[in-house]
Amino acid sequence: MSDSHSSTDARSADQQRSSQSILRHVAIGSVLFTIAAVQPVAAQDSVVCSAEKLPGMVEGFFQITTTLGFIGLAVIWQADSLAEIFTASPEQKKRLKVHKRAALKSALILAVLGPLYTVVASIMGLPLGDCVNLTPW
Repeated sequence: MSDSHSSTDARSADQQRSSQSILRHVAIGSVLFTIAAVQPVAAQDSVVCSAEKLPGMVEGFFQITTTLGFIGLAVIWQADSLAEIFTASPEQKKRLKVHKRAALKSALILAVLGPLYTVVASIMGLPLGDCVNLTPW
């Protein structure tokens, strides 16, 4: 019994060290990314906005992907609803409902992400925040 208890403690300690190591690597990576990515952006104040067609291309790309996401939601929702009609098993119906909820969550995230980025980028002074409007409507 003591051997299994000590091996469980050793595994627990190894898992704790492993998770601390992962957290440390993530923290170091995020600091390095911030230093490498934010400083050049701050130095190039309006390079993105001064590009002739770039802001319009970014807005158009976001609007197209948002539209395709909503069309995908409608297709998935209708297909899952149709499949529910012909499904007899309660377990399969539950899986279809979970799939529909996941599609709805994805579409909501897609709809909220653009306006959220637009607001946050303008508050933080990011280059795209000044000249690109990512609201899909």
